[in-house]
Amino acid sequence: MYSSVVERCPDKTEVLGPIPSTRTMTLSVVATPIGNLKDISLRAKEVLTDATLIVAEDTRTTGQLLKLLGIEGKKEFFSSHAQSTESSLQRVLARCVEHEHIALVTDAGTPAISDPGSHFVAAFREYYPEAIIVAIPGPSAVIAALSVSGFPSSHFEFLGFIPHKKGRQTLFQSIADTEHTVVCYESPHRIVKTLESLAEVLGSRCMMVGREMTKQFEEYLSGNAAELLQHFIETPETVRGEFVIVISPKDSRDIL
Repeated sequence: MYSSVVERCPDKTEVLGPIPSTRTMTLSVVATPIGNLKDISLRAKEVLTDATLIVAEDTRTTGQLLKLLGIEGKKEFFSSHAQSTESSLQRVLARCVEHEHIALVTDAGTPAISDPGSHFVAAFREYYPEAIIVAIPGPSAVIAALSVSGFPSSHFEFLGFIPHKKGRQTLFQSIADTEHTVVCYESPHRIVKTLESLAEVLGSRCMMVGREMTKQFEEYLSGNAAELLQHFIETPETVRGEFVIVISPKDSRDIL
């Protein structure tokens, strides 16, 4: 089965002639380390070595990762991130047809998890319905933090990054009423303010905050929101890097 590029390019400005069926095209969604290079899997390294086209959140960051992993060979790079325009996305998708092995990576962790990679995967599936899409699992900050929290994980809710302004208070109240474990991300610029808000609605409910995960100064702190807030106020030098917050279910014990 054959199709032509002009059938897939919205502007229809160039016809490159017949192209092979996309039955042999594979998009691998590759998880990469969130801080410790040794967390790269053998399979991920193999896939990144074989891929001839890599779609990355930041091509410079991914290029440096490949260099550190010792991965060489001619590869084509395209960026796809939260600020990418629809026309940019369409150009990347059209380019994919010239490659059998395509890899999608984010700056750190698993693509499409609180990450714009989900938009690319959805667009790729629609653009190339016969292509194969596979997951190359690996590091994920949300799963790693949940695994060491000690909180129930058979049912949990992941919120991604907490909104900057609109809807923050409504969200915090919703968390207070939630009867299952909740996980979210926060930046160093807002972690203190977020803990202040959580202390107001959660009371003595237990939480865990992870920071610098898998890195040299990795740390996991447990307690209620007020206790964790006090810790970061007293040790401002530790307010750096991205934070993962894990909140215990509403009816759980107050003490781990």
